[in-house]
Amino acid sequence: MAASFILHTPGWCLESASSAISAKCESETKACKMILMTFSSIRQMMMGGLVVILLVTICINVAFIFDTSRRLQNQQQQQQSLTFSGFGGEESSANNRRHAGLRLQELTKPKSIAVEVLSSQTKVSVSVDGNTIFEAGEEARNRGIHVLVLNQGTGAVMAQRVFDTYSPHEDDAMTLFVNMVSDGRILVFAVKDEGTFQMKAGARSLLAKLGSQKSVELGWRDMWAMVTQKGGKMFGEAYSKSPGFNKWGPPTWLRVDVPLHSIEDTLRKKQCNFLRSFLSVSKLQLANNRVEKVPVAIIASNRPHYLYRMLRSLLAAKGANPEMITVFIDGYFEEPLAVARLFGLRGIQHTPLGTKSGRISQHYKASLTATFNIHPRADFAIILEEDLDISPDFFSYFSQLAPLLLEDDSIWCISAWNDNSYEHTSKDPSLLYRVEGMPGLGWMLQRTLYQKELEPRWPGPEKVWDWDMWMRLPEVRKDRECISPDVSRTYHFGASGLNMNSYFHDAYFKKHSANNLPDVALKDISSGVQEAVLHVSYAYVLNRLKKVDYEEVIQELLSRADFVNHTLSPCDENFVPTSAAGEGKTFVAFIKMENEKDFTTWLQVAKCFKIWDLDARGYHKGSWRLHVNGSHVLIVGTPFSPYSKHKPRNLEPIHLEPKGTKR
Repeated sequence: MAASFILHTPGWCLESASSAISAKCESETKACKMILMTFSSIRQMMMGGLVVILLVTICINVAFIFDTSRRLQNQQQQQQSLTFSGFGGEESSANNRRHAGLRLQELTKPKSIAVEVLSSQTKVSVSVDGNTIFEAGEEARNRGIHVLVLNQGTGAVMAQRVFDTYSPHEDDAMTLFVNMVSDGRILVFAVKDEGTFQMKAGARSLLAKLGSQKSVELGWRDMWAMVTQKGGKMFGEAYSKSPGFNKWGPPTWLRVDVPLHSIEDTLRKKQCNFLRSFLSVSKLQLANNRVEKVPVAIIASNRPHYLYRMLRSLLAAKGANPEMITVFIDGYFEEPLAVARLFGLRGIQHTPLGTKSGRISQHYKASLTATFNIHPRADFAIILEEDLDISPDFFSYFSQLAPLLLEDDSIWCISAWNDNSYEHTSKDPSLLYRVEGMPGLGWMLQRTLYQKELEPRWPGPEKVWDWDMWMRLPEVRKDRECISPDVSRTYHFGASGLNMNSYFHDAYFKKHSANNLPDVALKDISSGVQEAVLHVSYAYVLNRLKKVDYEEVIQELLSRADFVNHTLSPCDENFVPTSAAGEGKTFVAFIKMENEKDFTTWLQVAKCFKIWDLDARGYHKGSWRLHVNGSHVLIVGTPFSPYSKHKPRNLEPIHLEPKGTKR
């Protein structure tokens, strides 16, 4: 009984029993010693048995793992055979085909998708196989024609746009967008609220070519939806007519089955080959490029078609360095990230903070901070936006002016933009101005300015402020100025955004000038001899643009300028005399300006000149420089401007009331 108990107890019980018996047998006979030896043998046998059992268990587990891995590998090979070579070729047996057919039900994708579209006054929605993939339901927003692009092989959303075709030129934007979509893509159209007031014949003709039977008769507040394939079949169309001028058409539903097809890569390969060819050709070297290692931060949102256009012009400019360009995307949007990757550029998605202008402000701050962190040795950074065309001499322009930021503390940015540079008010791409404020739309700043001054004081996400208006505040600017060209080096083509619509763009941006000449040598810049210690700091002397020298330039211009006829209204086409080509005449006009904030008359003059008139921009010490009728003219605000001393005592300055009537 004792032996049986020991065999079924743990090893530590056997140890205890053996010790007890050993103690008792110390004074017993030889029989006790034999019992002790028996217990010792049994213990050794049990320990050996446990080792054997452990080894057998390990062998069984290893064999099981190898067998499972082999079966999984065989299964994957069979699935790959199904995917890439049908059912295994002509040599496959009927039995193999039957088993492959069962597995094929799990491997193949749906052959078609059910697309449902709602068009109504207050809501647009699109569903695929019962799952809502897009919805716009805010009554006060998203008016117009909504367009979705679906992948013809998977049904996945590839792009989504809304075109406010109630407003001018949005129909042209829609036409451009649809024309850029590759053949074969599935297009979904739906009207929300109203989408025909400004839809002209060209857009209607495009919809008709896509298969629409209703595009011509589609009218005021009618509801309409269509699903079609570009360059292929029109799957369905739904339409409801408005019963009256003050009423909307009833909500209309459209449901169609869209067959899916495998996507051929031929067109995509052609596009990629073209892009590679374009990038290789456009990588033109710029002599003495001082901005080759200056990072370029592109501020982007979810407007991939804008970003694509912008990047093409940027990379075509001589001196562009793709390694230094980063696209910063406000939000986790895949389309702009894909565009950046298409051009081989770095793309970074930023978590949005704040709302409206506050969100944009935080995106700028995060992008600037990241730019200098990514490039810790960079002394400068160039900031661009996704809706800008870039001039051919963009990098040459900044290369020539970069030393100014190091040489003159009174200059805090170099801008490619001139707020007053319109087709009829600018003339000389080599001419430069010093201006108060911060023009933006393509500008360069120093690392030290951002990290020591701007970053610590940048408005928080709770401040719904425009970042550029904040930078123009006197306590931020601190009497420093920016360099601005007579002819801008960027063109603002974006007609949609938080602070932009087609009306506003037509009025203030469409006729802006932009230089299209390469290798423009800027005026009043003379080159020095050698490089300084810093890799981007040169011993170049930029005469005539530094603070003291520029004052001499203005005084010299005013001393020989002719006076305009102050009895004429600035709205009169002869207010500034016409200069023939090569004459180079300068004129001066004096307007009333009591103090640094008195822009009443100037804004009326700007309205007459048909330039930016919402607030005063592009001025220097109460004066403005521009070209009118081909003549260089200075507008001097008196008595505030120090240049008022050039006004004769008997000359009455021009004073205009807000309505534009002269007094």
